[in-house]
Amino acid sequence: MNSVNSAILDPNVGWLILAIFSVIWIWLGWFLGRKNKELDDYMLAGRRVGMALGTATAMATWVTSNTTMVAPQFALQLGLWGMLGYSLGSVGLMLFAPLARRIRQLLPFGYTSGDFIRLRYGVWTWRVFLVISLCYAIGWLISLGMAGGVLIHALTGIDYQVGMTVILTICVLYTLLGGLRAVIGTDFIQTLLIIGGVVTLAILTINEVGFDQMHSSLLEDRPELLNLLMPAAVMFLFNNLLFGIGEIFHSNVWWSRAFAFRKDVGFRAYLLAGIIWVPIPIVAGFIALAAPALGLNVPAADMVGPMVAAELLGFGGAVLVFIIVFSALASSLDSLLAATSDLVLTDIYKGHINPRASDERLRVMAKRIVILLGVITWLICLPRISTLGSLLQYLGAFVASAIWPVVAGLYWKRANATGALLAMVLGTGCGTWAYFGIGFYVAALVSAAVSMLTVFISMALSQTEFEWEQLKQSREGSAT
Repeated sequence: MNSVNSAILDPNVGWLILAIFSVIWIWLGWFLGRKNKELDDYMLAGRRVGMALGTATAMATWVTSNTTMVAPQFALQLGLWGMLGYSLGSVGLMLFAPLARRIRQLLPFGYTSGDFIRLRYGVWTWRVFLVISLCYAIGWLISLGMAGGVLIHALTGIDYQVGMTVILTICVLYTLLGGLRAVIGTDFIQTLLIIGGVVTLAILTINEVGFDQMHSSLLEDRPELLNLLMPAAVMFLFNNLLFGIGEIFHSNVWWSRAFAFRKDVGFRAYLLAGIIWVPIPIVAGFIALAAPALGLNVPAADMVGPMVAAELLGFGGAVLVFIIVFSALASSLDSLLAATSDLVLTDIYKGHINPRASDERLRVMAKRIVILLGVITWLICLPRISTLGSLLQYLGAFVASAIWPVVAGLYWKRANATGALLAMVLGTGCGTWAYFGIGFYVAALVSAAVSMLTVFISMALSQTEFEWEQLKQSREGSAT
């Protein structure tokens, strides 16, 4: 880690920026949360989110701190395919567009992705799905918390644990106050900050370094980064595509928005968000390729983005990248806290512990669960356990296994519980083996392939067909 003396921003400046945005986000959380009267308001913003806010929240949530910090990391490690491969995460958003419309048609009063799995495949498949979803959600929360600490330390020298604690506390507070309505409202503002900041950084980087200097430095010092046939990079390209699809298709972050958007909004909002998202990781990764030209000694790969921006642009660049990544971090962390809280509340608490809980009781528990998730994330983040990229790619083995059970369950009547359960178990197991036995760049690829084969075989052998009307039955949270 950099020392305080090597940081570009004075710690007092860092604290000032944190204080300003803390007040803004927390006040917005309180202000927007005043309209929450019912459980649906708190969990799903009243199911009336329009096109502008819908597009902004989908785009901002997917532009995580991981996008703005891990895309540069992969560019530094895997070259051109690193940043281009990360941009394929946009495909997941665009492919989810028709799924969002289908979800609202089949489950007009659903709350979580777990609702669908329970009604479509039964209790045991539901439980396996919950394990995968919660492992992913906790892993993503950890990566976001780590990113916050790394960012603040790299730019200001403020201790990693202190910075991580502050950012987690801010996001927990305004999510607690306003629920999904506050999350979506702040996402709109954060989207404007992210897009404006990234465009500014790209223009300034090109003006300061230039393509010719970057290219010649890479040829001399890191020629492998320009090799379009690097085997690991090519595998990463396809692996990241499937990882992104798996993340979105299974995660309650995206299902909760499908339920929260107006019926005519989901398809258009996700499609447009995916298109807008494409250039973000390319620009973020491009910045990292300037590191050789600048002669930077990068102590950890996931710090390269902030270091290059600060080196190139000085004080203003450090402030700008701080605001961009802080906005990206908050827009994802609040969404994940809200969506994971919904999943734990409806599928764990109401589904397994207290099936007869009233709406008032559920509202109280929703807030307690947000706090609990924040505390768990904070405890695990205290020691910095790995780089952000390696942590995220490990989770690919879990999420990719859920792609085909979700898609088949939404569109094909012959998809069945046995096939879905085996697909998730075998896909996760084989993907985990591939992660450790071959490399991080094939975990999601192997998991998705095994899951797909299992689902298709089970459908070919099935003699029964599912009746779609069963998905519209009453949501009585019961594990029996």
